[in-house]
Amino acid sequence: MQVSVSIFNLKTPKDRIDAINKINSSNADYIHFDVTDGKFVESKYLCIPELVKLIKLSNKKNDVHLMVEDPIKYIEQIKNLNIDTITIHAEINQALRSIIETIKKNNIKVGLAIDLDTSIDAIKPYAKMIDRVLIMSVKAGKGGQEFQPKVLEKIKKIPSNLEIEIDGGINEETIKYVKNVDVVVSGTYALKDIHNIDKLKGE
Repeated sequence: MQVSVSIFNLKTPKDRIDAINKINSSNADYIHFDVTDGKFVESKYLCIPELVKLIKLSNKKNDVHLMVEDPIKYIEQIKNLNIDTITIHAEINQALRSIIETIKKNNIKVGLAIDLDTSIDAIKPYAKMIDRVLIMSVKAGKGGQEFQPKVLEKIKKIPSNLEIEIDGGINEETIKYVKNVDVVVSGTYALKDIHNIDKLKGE
């Protein structure tokens, strides 16, 4: 299992830079960059210039989660950076196949996210095009929520060719429910004490 550390709860640019530096020296596998536009979800987090700056500071694999209604304008401005995976949401009112193809042609892995109340059926039409499914175990767009166990049934239904990432409420207690996934995202717990990353990885 790999750990992707989210900086979503950090409110100031300085806090976010300090966190990147801390994560860089940890055993984290990824840095998870949540981007919201105030449309797809209510909050607005990370403008494109700051996102670019933070990605350039990272020495980890970079995991960009676009909780936005129009991902293409973000993708076009970050596609040449050191990004491992870009994840978009199945629920957006956009032509998903075209967006997926745009990401892939830039040699970036594609994730497709489903929110807490979205059925796994939403990813089935795209299962052969994408690399990863991100299952939200909290409601998208707000940090610090409690893990919702009802999502565990979704994990069992993911096609075997896809990586599974879980995002939301991951800590020393809830990690035991998701030991069989490929990547867990943790923000509040991981950043409270950087050694918590090792606990999540079982080290």
